[in-house]
Amino acid sequence: MSADNQNKIIRKIFDSEKKQDRIRIGNTFFDEFLFENQQIADIPINALRVIFNIISTISSEQFRPEDRPQQLTLFDEEFETENNTFVAMKIRNNRISPSNSTKQVIAAYEFLVKFRMGWYKSINAKGKEIKTFGGLISTPSYDQRGYTSFLISTYWLKKLVVIPEYNYVLYNLVYHIPNNKHILFAIWLSKIPQTGITLKLSTMNKKFGLNYKTSNDFCKLFLKPLRNNLNTYNNLSFQYKNQNGYIFITPIQNKTFIGFEIENKKENIPNDTYRLNYLRKRFKISEEEMIQFSFQYTKAPSTKILIESAYKEFVKNCRLKKIKTYEFEGKEFLRQIQEIIIVQYRQTKAGKLLPNGYPLIL
Repeated sequence: MSADNQNKIIRKIFDSEKKQDRIRIGNTFFDEFLFENQQIADIPINALRVIFNIISTISSEQFRPEDRPQQLTLFDEEFETENNTFVAMKIRNNRISPSNSTKQVIAAYEFLVKFRMGWYKSINAKGKEIKTFGGLISTPSYDQRGYTSFLISTYWLKKLVVIPEYNYVLYNLVYHIPNNKHILFAIWLSKIPQTGITLKLSTMNKKFGLNYKTSNDFCKLFLKPLRNNLNTYNNLSFQYKNQNGYIFITPIQNKTFIGFEIENKKENIPNDTYRLNYLRKRFKISEEEMIQFSFQYTKAPSTKILIESAYKEFVKNCRLKKIKTYEFEGKEFLRQIQEIIIVQYRQTKAGKLLPNGYPLIL
């Protein structure tokens, strides 16, 4: 850390990054940091990636006070006894800028250093006032190649860790959707009642920092592409209706979303080369037949997932029929897998829109 940290008390160091499939964002942090006075904070996408990675890293520390009241006392004893107390953390730079742009990484941290910078006060369990100065993070530095280290004030750490009420958000959302307002809308969407909410155009413009003249434009130019993004990349989407200048928004579970399932299964999928060699030898697939099959298998993670799912179904069907799987060889084996792929693909949202868009493996 830099020399500026000499007057700061470092209580804990988070030296291992954790990547969660989904993160818990406490409502208090949402209301005080991401939104203020019912208006969205214009936080750049790379700065949002820093926030998501911070929350993912501290996920094992998060708790609800009513479930673990003793933990709140322990938190106060560890972090809220002296002024200017911080924790230290480091994040890999390519998690902030996948293109490894140093300029983007610097801009993200500079924003979070300055954003909401000020003196913050909190009262610990013994009634003592604890003061801390800074924004969410302080004194970022490059102590290790490929990483940025920084401090987090215990004031904001408490908002992130102590979460009486919270909502889940998918970690990878900030990598799939580059529009920061779409990300913040998705977080806001997770907070609103399941029965929906009705707002005027002027309220929506103010809330999300927009300037649409008509509710039709707002729906067509903002809500429609936003919903398309959430339909593709999120487990929670929404329906909307525009009526007499009022906009009705209702959250809905995205039942056709398969990304979360794919993320969960990625680590369980065998190495491509090993897997393809195994299938080729076991089912006696010729080199010519392997060309198309290999291309589709390695083309995209979603296609590989579909092929593996079809293979599992194929094995299951063979067991039910008391047939040995290796009785199907070469092109006949590929035909069996292709038929299952078609059935499974057509059950997805993409399959309902484009029923003939399934991958061809032979």
